[in-house]
Amino acid sequence: MAASTRAVSSSGLSLPKWQIALAIGAPVALGLGIWYYRSRTNKTRLADKEDKQIKKNVADVAASVSVPIETQNDAKKVNGVEKNIEKVKESVVPVVEEEEDPFKRAQTYKNKGNKYFKEGKYSDAIKCYQQAIDVCPKDKIQDVSTFHQNRAAAFEQLKNYEAVIRDCSEALKYNSKYVKALHRRAKAYEVTKQLESCLEDITAVCILEAFQNQSSLLMADRVLKELGKEHAKEAMMNRQSVIPSKHFVNTFMCSFAEDPVFNLLKREPQQETDEEKGAFAKALDKLKDKEFDNIIELCTNELETESSDIATKRLARLLRGTFLSLLGEHVKALEDLSEVFNDPDADPQVRVNALVKRATLRMQLGSPEESLHDLLMAAELGPENADVFHHRGQVYMLLDQANEAISDFAKAVSLNSDFPIALVQKLYTDYRAAVAMSNAQKVVAALTAFEDAIRRFPSCPECYLLYAQVLSDQQEFQKADEYFMKALEVDPENATAYVHRGLLQLQSAGNVELATKLIEDAIRMDNKCEFAYETLGTIEVQRGNLRRAIELFDQAIPLSKTEAEVSHLFSLKDAALAQLKVALNLGVTLPSPMN
Repeated sequence: MAASTRAVSSSGLSLPKWQIALAIGAPVALGLGIWYYRSRTNKTRLADKEDKQIKKNVADVAASVSVPIETQNDAKKVNGVEKNIEKVKESVVPVVEEEEDPFKRAQTYKNKGNKYFKEGKYSDAIKCYQQAIDVCPKDKIQDVSTFHQNRAAAFEQLKNYEAVIRDCSEALKYNSKYVKALHRRAKAYEVTKQLESCLEDITAVCILEAFQNQSSLLMADRVLKELGKEHAKEAMMNRQSVIPSKHFVNTFMCSFAEDPVFNLLKREPQQETDEEKGAFAKALDKLKDKEFDNIIELCTNELETESSDIATKRLARLLRGTFLSLLGEHVKALEDLSEVFNDPDADPQVRVNALVKRATLRMQLGSPEESLHDLLMAAELGPENADVFHHRGQVYMLLDQANEAISDFAKAVSLNSDFPIALVQKLYTDYRAAVAMSNAQKVVAALTAFEDAIRRFPSCPECYLLYAQVLSDQQEFQKADEYFMKALEVDPENATAYVHRGLLQLQSAGNVELATKLIEDAIRMDNKCEFAYETLGTIEVQRGNLRRAIELFDQAIPLSKTEAEVSHLFSLKDAALAQLKVALNLGVTLPSPMN
């Protein structure tokens, strides 16, 4: 696995997606409830009417069982009649005369519906809410909205999610900022897998709740992840392969100290004309000149040349598999790397390299167990190969197995003391472990060891970059910036260093303008720096520039190599899209916490 200063950054915006969402300064008003006072006269008249109706019904019940009634007390003594009387009293809906206020009738139906709902009689509650909707004056918009939302709640209990969606949508026609209706419809959309609509609703809820409700935020994050996976799967099926930036490929190559192909570049070039060179030799020239576009084609030509010797073909297949992996052609890359490893006659060093690269690819594809299995075989086949333990240490770091990572990095350094990437990865892991243990003495020792490593390997930009991130973590911002600058002196085209400098400006001084400028410089320097597009997009979300953020995420997506990376970027993009749409629909302005 290639060394990545991005993966271990402690100063980056490595926040959950909804922590980078825009926060509203104060909750948005949801509107005032409507209050209705009944006059004492009306109450008295209605009570008299109810009493007369009940007495009449009681008499009818008594007559139906052929019991003469002279007084109410006599009737109650008749077997079974008292129970029927109570039942009639319960079932009688107050008589509503034509002149009675329809709004009062609607409230009566609603209250009865609420009673049925509490008793678990959801079908009866639905009927009452329907009656309330039917009779309520349409100018009582808050109440009509509430009746629809209440009926949606009853439909939800019956798992009739389409009806839930319909009723919540009606409720929202009357009150577009009705949080209960939005949240209930979001849940129904999630159950029915209408994730884009779900995200829009739960985003509206989060905005109206000023991003203060943890359960709403968790739901939004869950939906974003699921939607991101859907979009990533579709995008990966239709994606165009893109060769990574020169800096990315160079960093990948530097993470292998004992690569049988990369090490060929260190040899003295043979005095041959282009006509005399084979396709693989031409591929090596392209690799040395950092012209990567034709390498796969040249390796394929070598494999198809009958006169080519078998050893050269194995190296050509290994190089082709390497670049197919960098290109994001995972299936083809696995085929090439597996074929090299499965060749028992191949040089053990070649087979080990193929295994390590296959393990790296499997880790990127989200298969850590298969990755570790490959690395275990590689350790058995090449126990003296430092690359095996360096890359296995990185896998353990990603799996948060610090002790195993420290052990493997130490092993890699002991096998090859001139392997700077392995050394600084070890030092970074030592530092993180010391911080986790709150061991100040070991923290100081790790910092001192970093400075020793820089003196030993003054031309290795990774040494400066990782040390700068450690210094940033220690709040030594000025010194951290100095080391980022030193990394750029060694490697002036290192776009990643510009991104980290930009992040440092945010962390140390909250200087958004300078941070943005530095990251834009990174993009101008390397228009394939996916890290820069993602980071700048995240900053633009926080600044409230949602359209610009969406554009940046769109530029980052084609540059990502794995479905997991693409899924993460789609989640960021979908969050920005949803916030933009909801803000327009609700007519609210999302204030920027970062300006």
